[in-house]
Amino acid sequence: MSRGLRVWQDMEKEQEKLRAWKERVARELDRVVAFWLDHSHDQEQGGFFTCLGRDGRVYDDLKYVWLQGRQVWMYCRLYRQFERFRRPELLNAAKAGGEFLLRYAQVAPPAKKCAFVLTRDGRPVKVQRTIFSECFYTMAMNELWRVTGDARYQNEAMEMMDQIVSWVREDPSGLGRPQLPGAPASESMAVPMMLLNLVEQLGEADEELAGISAELGDWCTQRILQHVQRGGQAVLENVSEDGEELSGCLGRHQNPGHALEAGWFLLRYAIRRGDAKLQAHVIDKFLLLPFHSGWDPEHGGLFYFQDADGLCPTQLEWAMKLWWPHSEAMIAFLMGYSETGDPALLRIFYQVAEYTFHRFRDPEYGEWFGYLNRDGKVALTIKGGPFKGCFHVPRCLAMCEEMLNDLLSRLAPASALSARSPPAGPARPGAE
Repeated sequence: MSRGLRVWQDMEKEQEKLRAWKERVARELDRVVAFWLDHSHDQEQGGFFTCLGRDGRVYDDLKYVWLQGRQVWMYCRLYRQFERFRRPELLNAAKAGGEFLLRYAQVAPPAKKCAFVLTRDGRPVKVQRTIFSECFYTMAMNELWRVTGDARYQNEAMEMMDQIVSWVREDPSGLGRPQLPGAPASESMAVPMMLLNLVEQLGEADEELAGISAELGDWCTQRILQHVQRGGQAVLENVSEDGEELSGCLGRHQNPGHALEAGWFLLRYAIRRGDAKLQAHVIDKFLLLPFHSGWDPEHGGLFYFQDADGLCPTQLEWAMKLWWPHSEAMIAFLMGYSETGDPALLRIFYQVAEYTFHRFRDPEYGEWFGYLNRDGKVALTIKGGPFKGCFHVPRCLAMCEEMLNDLLSRLAPASALSARSPPAGPARPGAE
């Protein structure tokens, strides 16, 4: 058999596997979206129920602002980017969710602080001293503006973004978090991560705004990169404000899922900047490093938390397997392969995706279980709650479907020529 023929056959097999995964992912996305359409809409008060049991039954009618914002964003993104989801029911539900947020999310307008939890009819129950409700409020408003053209939503997004940046970079007092003398001046990776995500969200297809936000994106990137510690051998969740390792459990705390999610945020940033050196660094430190340290060698799946010194973490759920780190890993490794053509990254994508579909997916009622024991058995049968809503699973599936489509379109013409000129990988159009 000629070398060219072998290459052609190998490429045909790879395309078949990618095509099978694309179809599998697309079918699953349809099932997941159907679950939320069928069970989560509050037709009387507006917004969404997220505390849903295995069969979609509502077990609590509290509404979590960050999950309301995530579902609005998700519906709008699906409506905008997928022809089959360009349906009135999705858009109308997103608009109803957005109006619920406009009416009730902010605790004491004109102050911008949002509630964390609302009653079904929108009365505030709890406020968190963080920026995350506000971040997802911003994402929701910007996406609503993109699909409706209603300037009210974009004005809300930009005003809230200004407030978030002020809290993070200038004056955090508005968050209500007291400055206690014994508390270390620390920075969680989640904060610059979310800001970088917002920079990308608001700057999409807006060169002027992207230019204005460029300095903020650079700042976020440098703050995230500071979390690579110990001579490049560990990504730590918390560091000091000047980028040094903290003492104790706080300093040794690792969250593999967060590192992987930060990884694909940083990959997108590096791609936009055309920074090949940063891209390689991100793949090494934010994809491969947390995956190899975080993957359970005995049972498979990603540990939720780890201790950088190998000590027992103090969090009771540290050895559990949660839905969202696996969703983020699927995105990260498929994105890494799509950009580099490195088959090792594709193999890890397949490894994570097989585990995820086998363990988290519920073939009977739809959607995914969120919480597994270390051995991969379902610990909680709920499909939604205070932390799990219509976001990580459909975002993962939607992004993976888009990337798989793109890969297949790029591989198809290459395979036709492979018998004469074996390709080096799924190079991007225009790449030399």
